[in-house]
Amino acid sequence: MSVRKQKALLVLADGTVFEGLNFGSEGETIGEVVFNTSMTGYQEILTDPSYKGQIVVMTYTQIGNYGINTEDIESGIPNIEGFIAKEFFDFPSNWRSKNDLGKYLKEHNKVCIDGIDTRALTRHLRDNGVQPGIISTEDLNPESLIEKVKKHPEISSIDLVSEVTTKEPYKWDMSLWKPEPAAAGDMKNKSEFRVIVYDFGVKMNILRHLAETGFDVTVVPAQTPPEEVMEKADGIVLSNGPGDPQTVQYAVKTAKKLLGEKPVMGICLGHQILGLALGGKTYKLKFGHHGGNHPVMDLSTGKVEITSQNHNYCVDVASLNGQVELTHKNLYDGTEEGMRHRDMPVISFQHHPEAGPGPNDSGYIFKRFRELIENGR
Repeated sequence: MSVRKQKALLVLADGTVFEGLNFGSEGETIGEVVFNTSMTGYQEILTDPSYKGQIVVMTYTQIGNYGINTEDIESGIPNIEGFIAKEFFDFPSNWRSKNDLGKYLKEHNKVCIDGIDTRALTRHLRDNGVQPGIISTEDLNPESLIEKVKKHPEISSIDLVSEVTTKEPYKWDMSLWKPEPAAAGDMKNKSEFRVIVYDFGVKMNILRHLAETGFDVTVVPAQTPPEEVMEKADGIVLSNGPGDPQTVQYAVKTAKKLLGEKPVMGICLGHQILGLALGGKTYKLKFGHHGGNHPVMDLSTGKVEITSQNHNYCVDVASLNGQVELTHKNLYDGTEEGMRHRDMPVISFQHHPEAGPGPNDSGYIFKRFRELIENGR
């Protein structure tokens, strides 16, 4: 077991200072500090493109104990700006592990800190709201670090989607991971419907679920003109992604042109983009929803599902002036979680039906999208 003695500081924009130890890479990193309440799934969280621009603190205390594997990633690289843990384990034990977390983060030049009171940090963010912060192993002067944070652009002023979207279109045919390979007779039916996914920071598990549901899946860059995809698709998916939806006006313009032309489903950022495209407004939550334990009610059935969430912004459904029907509601704080357009084949969801990590209660949403396409034929 290695011994780490590199001191590190976490300093928030409001001057709050936490002292701990470095793991991962040495150096400095700045981002919006948010907390995630998931008890497992740090690998999926690290590689979720929606966390671009953010430093993530895990509320669960032991992080790294099951290592890193090659199957559970949500993108090719970790997208977080930094990582915060109460206790980091660099001696993982799991039959699927291929690497330890510290080495993985160091390989990707991610600056991280552990040994701090993450419960106190989480309560501070909950009470005072998410805010920019900096982790440093080089500069241990809090006043100097606060100045660096204040000079850094706010996340709401940066187009983070352009940093995580694919550069070229590509096909996707990998379905959900299973412990045992499927027998030849168990393979899913040949894909009947063609779906184009706009990559605003798409998670691989969204693509896996779409393939599992029987779609022929093609992923395209965020700024792909809608005219290039309309004739090639039976349905369009607007994916999750990082940042403020107001910063990606090109995506809003694309969504406007797609409305009424093809069945459309939005997930997370894609949901917010659809809200703006329909003439509505979005607003920022005080500390966001990040975790795998959020109860959401499907208003059409009354069923309560436990959901995976990762967002700082919400659609103000009331601002859409009756164009849509509210389909899902968060039972923690009453925020809007899903909507269906009354006249066009459009559905969207603020929570993550693909999980990764988190519960699978909302996986039926992909089948609803397939039904939307089938009914439109």
